[in-house]
Amino acid sequence: MQQEDRSYLSALFDSAILAADPKVALAAHLPAKPKGRVVVIGAGKGSAQMAAALEELWDGPLEGVVVTRYGFGAKCQSIRILEASHPVPDNAGMVASQAMFDAVQGLTADDLVIALISGGGSALLTAPAEGLTLNDEIELNKSLLASGAPISVMNMIRKRVSRIKGGRLAAAAHPAGVVSLIVSDVPGDDPADVASGPTVPAASNAEAVLNAISNYKISLPASISDFLKTTTDSAPSTDDPSFKNDQVIVIASAARSLEAAEKTSVEMGIPAVILSDSIEGEAREVAKMHAALAREVKHRNRPFNAPITLLSGGETTVTLAGSGKGGRNTEFLLSFAIEIDGTKGISAIAADTDGIDGSEDNAGAFVDGTSASRMRAAGIDPAAALANNDAFTAFDAIGDIFAPGPTGTNVNDFRAILIR
Repeated sequence: MQQEDRSYLSALFDSAILAADPKVALAAHLPAKPKGRVVVIGAGKGSAQMAAALEELWDGPLEGVVVTRYGFGAKCQSIRILEASHPVPDNAGMVASQAMFDAVQGLTADDLVIALISGGGSALLTAPAEGLTLNDEIELNKSLLASGAPISVMNMIRKRVSRIKGGRLAAAAHPAGVVSLIVSDVPGDDPADVASGPTVPAASNAEAVLNAISNYKISLPASISDFLKTTTDSAPSTDDPSFKNDQVIVIASAARSLEAAEKTSVEMGIPAVILSDSIEGEAREVAKMHAALAREVKHRNRPFNAPITLLSGGETTVTLAGSGKGGRNTEFLLSFAIEIDGTKGISAIAADTDGIDGSEDNAGAFVDGTSASRMRAAGIDPAAALANNDAFTAFDAIGDIFAPGPTGTNVNDFRAILIR
């Protein structure tokens, strides 16, 4: 790929990340000070940076605890930062969940809880429902990650088997008011879906959960299946009066980040269009649609005139069939590379905005019409790599991995396709 294109695409990613910067996003949404204590809780891949930003912005004492992914921590003075495993839970997540329950015990109506929630919190908030174990939750997450089901379905199931998700953490904090400040990583920005909504109530319908499992052919551990068929426990309802004084605010999202990237592109002299901020589906199939559109623009100047940049976000999925390395954005790009093989004038980036795409340390990769041929020259069959879900190895072999490191935020997938 030409360095000019790589620099341009990187600049768009950087502007998307800046738009979701925790300090900038939090500054406009600080709640009023209460008469009593201010307790901070939080979970997600951007929660530590959110906590550090809150400490900088808040005029007054703070206390509390948040949990983030290993390696995503930040230095805080009064808020405890804990780290746990993502995307598969571990015992550290159990410890963190209990620490949050402890932090909100005994509060009064004069106190305030500020919840800092971002994507990734579902795995980090490990609190199995009574009768289930940590191992059950580990096996559940492995099954869900391999299923190819959309995030909304995954989180619907997670809420049914948890003591902390689905508004249960906020319920434990009442009668204190809870203000949830949320960095959304879910298509549609439903706050009840971000981190499985630990502070946002959502109706938990047992029949809907069982139907979703059947429709998506999700293979669950026997202990989880038995629990879902027999449990009568449910998360707090959306009309539960104890939540009437709570506030839920989405402070950053894919939509706002894509708008920032669009503005940057125009400032750099290239028109841009946002296709959607909520694209879901199998990563390799979504890539085929994007590639077909890019070719249509390149060869026929429809539905847009080149030069132009196509921007999109959302959360694709990967149904694991092989044993390779990578994540959904890198898999998207490998499929895209195959579809535009030999086409000049098309280049792209796809990356997870938290800085880590999947099993490795990259956010995503770069691709152009020469990528597939360069992979073959390096001894890698792109189609075979895609079948083995091994996009990382393919892009690493040609030096087109994109690895900015943890970004401190998380508004899901970011894709930019430049058509010259």
